[in-house]
Amino acid sequence: MVLVVTVISVGVTPAAAREPVPERAPALRQAERLVILGDSTAVGLGDPLPRRGGWRGVGPLVAQALGVDETGYLNPSFTGARMACVRTDQLPLALAHKPDVALVVVGMNDTLRPDFNPDDIAADLTAIVRELTAVGTTVLPVRFHDHSKVFRLPPSLKRALSARVAELNEAIDRVVETEGIACLDLDALPGAYDLTVWSVDRLHPSELGHRLLAQGFTDLAAAAGYAIPEPVSLTCSGGVEPSAAGHFGWLVAKGVPWLWRRGREFLPYAAVIMWRSFRERVG
Repeated sequence: MVLVVTVISVGVTPAAAREPVPERAPALRQAERLVILGDSTAVGLGDPLPRRGGWRGVGPLVAQALGVDETGYLNPSFTGARMACVRTDQLPLALAHKPDVALVVVGMNDTLRPDFNPDDIAADLTAIVRELTAVGTTVLPVRFHDHSKVFRLPPSLKRALSARVAELNEAIDRVVETEGIACLDLDALPGAYDLTVWSVDRLHPSELGHRLLAQGFTDLAAAAGYAIPEPVSLTCSGGVEPSAAGHFGWLVAKGVPWLWRRGREFLPYAAVIMWRSFRERVG
């Protein structure tokens, strides 16, 4: 007996063969741990909390947007911190926390000090980025706006501060390019130079300013593949507007002494800038 096997082939029409298979979008990551490193802006100055006192600021706003709870949020920043402070004092705490995302907001204090050195700043930031990246952290630093446009200064001092900020940004840009990371450009934030985004001292963001920072950071986190369950709103609520008496008290107790102390340290550099400007005009 002969067994005959018939094979039936199912044809595929040319049109069906050409139809593309839809690609599945990559799953978004859920951040569970967040750390913010830096100076008084990272602390939250300019965005005071009602009733409880203290500061809120950009860190808690980003944590809320990412869905990070209180146990997953760490903020070892402190006022007056410089880039070297972040590397030596704050980074070890951040590494122990093993964050998914780290925000780095520091550098302006360096611009006002007599020992300002952009190469040292670049070296410290490189170490910060590499050590955090090694534990799986997405590191998001900032490059700075021209703060001389916010703070009212004589023209020569304004040029001096602008030059320092440019040197700082060049150092940060080198690191960002070399390490291949994203960076929040404060100069490009919408309304960066509007007075409404600055607190009365013109040194720290207002609540709106902190919200703009948080929105910028969460945009970068989203681009890096993180879910943003609760996008940052630019509607100011939950903070407290300091009273006129509070403004005056801060300026007398904190603002003027800070300006006097930092101004004396910055003046030698400013004098060099003024002398160069004078020589250019008469040369």
